[in-house]
Amino acid sequence: MKISTKGRYALRLMLDIAQHGGGSPVRIKDIAARQGISVKYLEQIVAVLARAGYLKSIRGPQGGYRLVRSPEEYTTGSILRLTEGSLAPVECLEGPVNDCPRADSCATLRLWKELDNAVKSVVDRYTLQDLLNWSEEAGSNFVI
Repeated sequence: MKISTKGRYALRLMLDIAQHGGGSPVRIKDIAARQGISVKYLEQIVAVLARAGYLKSIRGPQGGYRLVRSPEEYTTGSILRLTEGSLAPVECLEGPVNDCPRADSCATLRLWKELDNAVKSVVDRYTLQDLLNWSEEAGSNFVI
């Protein structure tokens, strides 16, 4: 499994808003400058996050984006799933039911389930607040 730039940038964007917002809107242009990401690419990611109700858009000269909930209410897994889709290592584990005709006799299914559970246990354990805490420990320059 490999997380794309879209997923990594979504985490960076959410973290930047959490760090610099303090309840006030943060402009995409400012995030782009701090993170070294193009405004156009951030606009695509923001659209996904806003549609999902993770961000609220504030219009006007002092406008921008702010978090809808507090940082501890966003898991890194939920943010990644919005931008990446399923994080399952194989297609047969993407849905709630494994419809693979070979599931009963698949010698590798146990491996894929363990890998899937391991990934979920990490990304669903940590929140945006955890990332904020880690960035404070590491200083103001954070990299995901």
